[in-house]
Amino acid sequence: MAFRLALTILAGIALMSAAPTASAQQVEGIAAVVNDQPITTLDVRDRMRLIISSAGVQPTEEMLARIQDQSIRGLVDETLQLQQAAEFDLEVEEAEVDDAIADIATRSGATVQEVEDDLAASGIDINTLRQQVKAEIAWQILVSGRYRSRIRISDQQIETALDRYIQSASQPQYRLGEIFVEITPQGGEERAVGIIQTIYDQLRQGAPFQAVAQQFSDAASASAGGDTGYLPLSGINAQVAEAVTQMEPGQISNPIRVPGGFQIVALIDRRDGQVIEQLTLSQITIPSSRVTDENRAALGRAAARINSCEGLDEAMSDVEGAFVTNLGDVGANALVPTIRDALGGLEPVAATPVLDTAAGAQVFVLCDKALTGPGVPSADQIENQLINQQLSLLSRRWLRDLRRDATIEIR
Repeated sequence: MAFRLALTILAGIALMSAAPTASAQQVEGIAAVVNDQPITTLDVRDRMRLIISSAGVQPTEEMLARIQDQSIRGLVDETLQLQQAAEFDLEVEEAEVDDAIADIATRSGATVQEVEDDLAASGIDINTLRQQVKAEIAWQILVSGRYRSRIRISDQQIETALDRYIQSASQPQYRLGEIFVEITPQGGEERAVGIIQTIYDQLRQGAPFQAVAQQFSDAASASAGGDTGYLPLSGINAQVAEAVTQMEPGQISNPIRVPGGFQIVALIDRRDGQVIEQLTLSQITIPSSRVTDENRAALGRAAARINSCEGLDEAMSDVEGAFVTNLGDVGANALVPTIRDALGGLEPVAATPVLDTAAGAQVFVLCDKALTGPGVPSADQIENQLINQQLSLLSRRWLRDLRRDATIEIR
């Protein structure tokens, strides 16, 4: 479980030792100042403990330096977010924080009390987690309130995204977990190698991949625990794809050199590609017992005039014995060959010629059609994804602007 603490984490390293006493806390130094608001070294230590306990790793000195930088950067951002919330008179209710922590516990397979006990056992004040969660909630509300109503997603954007999903669905797909360590100008390749190797060693010793990815990966998927979702091989880096094709679900790769850094991937699942033509159909039937040459011909003439799936009952009102049935969405592969072939060359909205079937004289009206497959989302789901992508981009820009305009002193 992500919040179950490793009992042997950094025993003997003073930074990660038991929680400081009250007298020690009184002399805590200042690690950073954000617009005259201090962040103490105790805040930084508690955040470092939280990151380590969540990931369940035993960090090296190299990783500790990275965790310290990550902790300070996170605390600075959260301070800016909460300052912005205060400027808009936005207050996050404690009940909202309680609900969010309950969700965290549930995803970790624990109770809230177990989470609190684990944090306390590592000397971490529960308010460290509560403050982080409060900042996240406040920021989500601010970003949504400021930008959500301005975002417009066009039908063309949805169609383009849907085409990409369908193309992917036709190929074998791989669901990966990824941990990416960037080569930075400050640390260089040597430091990145040290960090990725330490992460790999920790994973081999049983550290939970999802939690480690969430805390240490530089990839955009970190917030999802490194889960990339299903990808075709064409959507995976060539070096990574070569490794993935030789892996079985549940295995992790060795560190792989990729553009910009190093990557470890876990193969979560794989599935064969499959695209299905989904047809939206209505059916017009004259039962066998009532078919005559006259009404069969009338059915053919009426069907040839159909240009809408609205009002089919009215359109067939002059065809004696005919009735309309809405079949809804039907996979083309589920239709008998005769009907499938008759529909094959049609575009919505259009009707087949009159077909003689076991049920009688029938016409099938193609109201809509689409390609679909495993993992292909609906148009509404794609729209929400595109909106969330834009909100994420706008969120990062806003936070970048706040950093630029703030007075920030790192000590």
